[in-house]
Amino acid sequence: MQRRHLIQAAGALPVLALARTAFAFDGPELYAGEKALYAEAQKEGLCVSFDTGPEWANWKSLFRDFKKRYPEIELTYNDIGSAATVVALEKTKRRPQADTAYYFAASAVDAAKKDVVAPFKPVNFDRLPPVFREAEGRWFTIHTLNIAFLVNKKLVKNVPTGWADLLKPEFKSTVVYLDPRSTGIGQVLTFAAAYANGGSVDNVQPGTDYLGKLHAAGNVLRVEGTTPYAKFLKGEIPVWISYENDGLKAKHVDGMGDAVEVVIPKEASVAAPYAISLVKNGPNPNAGKLWLNFIMSEAGQSLFAQGFVRPAVPGTPLSADVAAKMPAAPQIRPLDVVKASERKAEVDKLWALAALGK
Repeated sequence: MQRRHLIQAAGALPVLALARTAFAFDGPELYAGEKALYAEAQKEGLCVSFDTGPEWANWKSLFRDFKKRYPEIELTYNDIGSAATVVALEKTKRRPQADTAYYFAASAVDAAKKDVVAPFKPVNFDRLPPVFREAEGRWFTIHTLNIAFLVNKKLVKNVPTGWADLLKPEFKSTVVYLDPRSTGIGQVLTFAAAYANGGSVDNVQPGTDYLGKLHAAGNVLRVEGTTPYAKFLKGEIPVWISYENDGLKAKHVDGMGDAVEVVIPKEASVAAPYAISLVKNGPNPNAGKLWLNFIMSEAGQSLFAQGFVRPAVPGTPLSADVAAKMPAAPQIRPLDVVKASERKAEVDKLWALAALGK
């Protein structure tokens, strides 16, 4: 799946508006204090949500249900990418335009260092793994993308179940993955390979050594510099090491159907965290908090799962059909993006030596 397309420039934010009503929602609160926060948010009437393109991770359904519950709040968004979001926040630091900002968690760490985001602990914050949240709430993970093998069963006789399988001779010239030096997915899959081979985020060499063995065995078809999703759909890739949601989208949305098997490798995988923040001095802080609480509520978290990304809050209830698409996988490890980011140069060097011999 492409990370996201640029749908709207930052200065052209579409408004998601429904019929307005003078009444708050009926029924029980999603969390204590929800109605009081909504009352304060109504005084602002607007929430500006940076980098939440509707076709990515099922944001469109979260927009829809937020508006149903809080019809007095207009919700606007843009879709500019993680790094660009941090740049935009920094450029508008003196007069912020956004209320919330969403990004790959490494960019969230960067935003916190640049002091453009504010502490806020939403509902369910304390249920997140510690590595999935900044201690004061300057960022917190809302969903993950998980390393998986995306297998085209028309091109592969036997479906691999783990990393060790990919080293077998039958997988000669079948494996495609993204370059760790230039892509986030490449970095993340290297850490997944490390965990699978006795390493960790603190010891990545078992992962780069494994990828070196994969190359030495002749099992790597090619290393890509950008996502080859279209090539996978066309049937040009037997085994693609990528994110689980790419395979689920290919299988259930883009027509590949039962030709695709999505495998979380049995030895280990890692969960790449995607995070969100309350923007420091944002124009609509109460509406921003209302939006963040909804995202982290059981209602919001379950909607992410319908978009083929796994909720960050453990134990989020899923419908039977969604759970069948993404069964429990206890071998998935939460990736500490702070430590992972600190080791990027090491990953780049070790991978080039192991995979390219230079």
